[in-house]
Amino acid sequence: MKDDPSRTGQPLLRVRDLVVEYPGPGLLSRPKKVLHGVNIEINSGETLGLVGESGSGKSTIGRALLGLAPVTGGTIEFDGENIAGLSKRSRRRLAGEIQVVFQDPYSSLNPSMTVGDILAEPLRVAGASAKEAQRRVRELLDSVHLPEDAARRYAREFSGGQRQRVAIARALSREPRLIVCDEPVSALDLSTQAHVLELFIEIQERTGVAYLFVTHDLTVVRSISHRVAVMRHGEIVETGEAEQVVARPAHPYTQKLLLAAPVPDPQRQAARRAARRELASNAEGAP
Repeated sequence: MKDDPSRTGQPLLRVRDLVVEYPGPGLLSRPKKVLHGVNIEINSGETLGLVGESGSGKSTIGRALLGLAPVTGGTIEFDGENIAGLSKRSRRRLAGEIQVVFQDPYSSLNPSMTVGDILAEPLRVAGASAKEAQRRVRELLDSVHLPEDAARRYAREFSGGQRQRVAIARALSREPRLIVCDEPVSALDLSTQAHVLELFIEIQERTGVAYLFVTHDLTVVRSISHRVAVMRHGEIVETGEAEQVVARPAHPYTQKLLLAAPVPDPQRQAARRAARRELASNAEGAP
């Protein structure tokens, strides 16, 4: 777990009673509610780990922050401004403040563009000159530990971990204050995961950027997060300091997630399976 940043003053991000609903499949069908009044806060320079199983709604929170999911209730305050329901023009202005790193680095990178063009594009859109963009591209590649000649190559020429470094560099291009990290290491092998997580931590310590780190892996959350929020069926069921939530989970669902994580010791793994069965049995027998 990382050391806590200063937590004085107003949070950078404050989400209150957030509700997201998607239209049903037919004209008369009821909308599907994905988020049920979610509350989270993130401070400048802080990482909030958002963990839960597939379908829990954790990625939907990130999409709502980015304006990609329909907010039907509640507020999303960024630096004191409610950004829920902003116009497309206002969203473009906010793009310099909030960025995203997706799960699959290859599908999020344009295969017909060189890495240099991928990194320069948001800079040129923001008004940078060609010379300024080239200088910034060199800085970005250095910040994610890629060689300068990577700018002349295409994404297909890189490994999965290197592609994710390119995606991180693109997210950093306009010096955002918050990055939504949507399962950014789940498609990588364990060794590469560790290196990319170290890179995220290094960047945060250098720039002070805040992360909403979405994942299903409590081990990953423990290594990078200051605080953790656990989601189940569109609701936050537990939140607290990362070490406390992962080492001493209070909610049965968090306990179940922790026990579901594999360990390399066969005896410990067998004990976890037995504890998980007992937890499930107790839940079924509860009134």
